[in-house]
Amino acid sequence: MNKLFFRLLVLLMSLSLIGIILVQVYWFDSSFKNNDEQFKFHVTQVIGNVADKLQKQEAYSFYNRYNTIKDSTGQTPKKEDLTEFYYVQRNTKTNKTIVYSNSVISEDYDISSSLFNKKFNNEKFKNFSSKRVTEVYNNNTVDKSSLSNNLLPDVTIEKSGNLDVLDKVQFEISYKDIAAAMPLQERVSVETLQKLIKKELEVSGVKTKFEFGIYSNGIATNVKSPDFKYDEGATYTVPVYADNEGNEKYKLLVSFPHKKKFLLSELISITVLSIIFTLIIIVAYTSALNQLIRQRQISEIKTDFINNMTHEFKTPIATINLALDAIKNPKIIDDKEKVFKYLQMIRDENKRMHAQVENVLRISKLEKKELDIEKESSNVEEVIVDAIEHVNLILEDREGQITTHFEAARTTVLMNDVHFTNVIVNVLENAIKYSPDVPDIDVYTENIKDMILIKVQDKGLGMSKVAQKRVFEKFYREHTGNIHNVKGHGLGLAYVKRIVEDHNGQVYVESEKGKGSTFIIKLPLIN
Repeated sequence: MNKLFFRLLVLLMSLSLIGIILVQVYWFDSSFKNNDEQFKFHVTQVIGNVADKLQKQEAYSFYNRYNTIKDSTGQTPKKEDLTEFYYVQRNTKTNKTIVYSNSVISEDYDISSSLFNKKFNNEKFKNFSSKRVTEVYNNNTVDKSSLSNNLLPDVTIEKSGNLDVLDKVQFEISYKDIAAAMPLQERVSVETLQKLIKKELEVSGVKTKFEFGIYSNGIATNVKSPDFKYDEGATYTVPVYADNEGNEKYKLLVSFPHKKKFLLSELISITVLSIIFTLIIIVAYTSALNQLIRQRQISEIKTDFINNMTHEFKTPIATINLALDAIKNPKIIDDKEKVFKYLQMIRDENKRMHAQVENVLRISKLEKKELDIEKESSNVEEVIVDAIEHVNLILEDREGQITTHFEAARTTVLMNDVHFTNVIVNVLENAIKYSPDVPDIDVYTENIKDMILIKVQDKGLGMSKVAQKRVFEKFYREHTGNIHNVKGHGLGLAYVKRIVEDHNGQVYVESEKGKGSTFIIKLPLIN
């Protein structure tokens, strides 16, 4: 894949993911604000209803007390005409005259407002009623003088009734003046106010904790819930108990300490789904990106692997060709010693290529779980000694040495001798290859609880932190450009890891660049 195209693809995918997340955040913020506005609308309606009901309850209470006192006096009310008006309609064709009259009468029960509050002893509670009379005069001329001379009408219709509007206005003015002089605690109790607010909130579907208080001219009164605190963002206000002049001395404040939690609870289900789907997208994106990077790395590693394999096969093939050409030489073909020497070179190079092919096949079989590994009780130190013998020729060629430090008291492990010998050989060959100077290798064994530790320590090139994490991956070799001074194809240590794990063991490396590496194999002992 082209590098520019790969980077552009990653950029577009990243921007798309960020866009999706930002849209989700914007949607959540908009939904929260919308819920906040709806909450404010419902709460404003609720406390408005509470203020109206407080006013009505107070009015009803005064009206009930007034009627009770009025009925208990047993007095006949004093009546007084407040106003009277006439309307005369004359039909000239029928010579019929109709006179309408209406009078407004006040009924005074002489109930002093001092029964409610001593400050209002000059006020009187009154009822108002109206008397409506319709008089019909036939064949008579009706005027003011005839009405004053008591002219009798031919037909008289009388109607009377209460003037509820005047009664209501007069009573409202009277009780508001009386109530305004009363202490707030006598007008409403904390318990009554709490029940009323709670009921109204439940009707509106606002089921969250609330606190309330009534303020007088901006100062808190004793009519409040124990935990009431003013919070600008979660407190709503409405005037209560307005007087006759429209002054709003008292204000009811209702706050919701858990407002945000309540608003979030309404969004929780859809928010959780949104988060889950967003996480799925993030995981899918991360996985896809990881796969893209992984495939790119694998492509590079395979290219490097092919280059290394080509280089490693090229040398033995060239050596074999040179040996064959030498044997064909008439001067050498008769020299048995030289012929045998060249034949041994051909055998060694052939064996070397065969070993590389075997490594590839072993890894393939391990991945397909086709490799048969039968285990039996073996002495680890004996296997190590056998492996050292396998690498002696390479070691002698480099004039190096391997020093053993066998300190383990218990060395019996359940293992496959052949495969585990290959494991130690691969680790030792790795130590020899990555020692630029004369190889100096130490092999240690020791017991830790029910485990045996095998340490192979070299004083070679060492490796970076990144290489230490990936050194056991198939095809992986620390990047050195197109330099092939260290031969290999990145399969040996992958094979080591698979075999050790099949023996229920662990393998890891400790290394520092320029100071060598230590490969540590940990295996369980047989009890």
